[in-house]
Amino acid sequence: MTALAHRLDRTILIVAPPDLVFRYFTDSARWAAWWGAGSTIDARPGGRVYVRHPEGTEAAGEVIEIAPPTRIVFSYGYVTGAPVPVGGSRVTIRLEPAPRGTRLHLAHEFADAAARDEHIQGWRYQLSVFANVVANEAHAGVAARVDGWFGLWTETDEAVRAKTLAEIAASGVLVHDRFSCIEGAAELTKHIGAAQRFMPGMRLERAGEPRHCQGLLLVEWTASGADGQPRGRGTNVFTLGADGRIEGVTGFWM
Repeated sequence: MTALAHRLDRTILIVAPPDLVFRYFTDSARWAAWWGAGSTIDARPGGRVYVRHPEGTEAAGEVIEIAPPTRIVFSYGYVTGAPVPVGGSRVTIRLEPAPRGTRLHLAHEFADAAARDEHIQGWRYQLSVFANVVANEAHAGVAARVDGWFGLWTETDEAVRAKTLAEIAASGVLVHDRFSCIEGAAELTKHIGAAQRFMPGMRLERAGEPRHCQGLLLVEWTASGADGQPRGRGTNVFTLGADGRIEGVTGFWM
């Protein structure tokens, strides 16, 4: 490989654990979910790297180094030979744990500055796609977790509420809405009990499917009284941790 004097660097946060993020560099099905159908990777030194973008552009290279679950290095270039020939550049991806998931560091080295500059927006876009694809897998099945959250507000057994909260939410969960400014699962358990006392029979239910983007959920809900009549509706914004548990909820009544 010729001297690679020009480098592009990019760092992003992915709301998913490092071991899951790294599987997208070792499993061809996941690799293709990121790059495009037909893309493959043979995750061993000397193994082939192949990318087929959705519009048909093809790129290829080979794995140079791999150290699961923290680092992979591969060569990269285009089947047409332009703007970089196959194997004509080098990509290094490094992962490290972060408070809300995984910090991904990418370095792409080129032989000339023009080729590097052509890839700046490409990586900005491609890593954005990557962050969403991984987070979608990490937080699959969130509807059940959201339903568990709303179910807490009708659970009268404090011990059961505390157990459910420990399963679906972080111990330091933050809750903010028109009637809440709460920090911590222990405080929230008591707050829910008080809400049941002063608003007996109130029921919250999810309305429609949650909308998810990189660890944030937008969820519509309805509130009804003991008589089954509507009392209100609104939207909750849920913040999820890398382990999928709820770290924060902000509610907006309508």
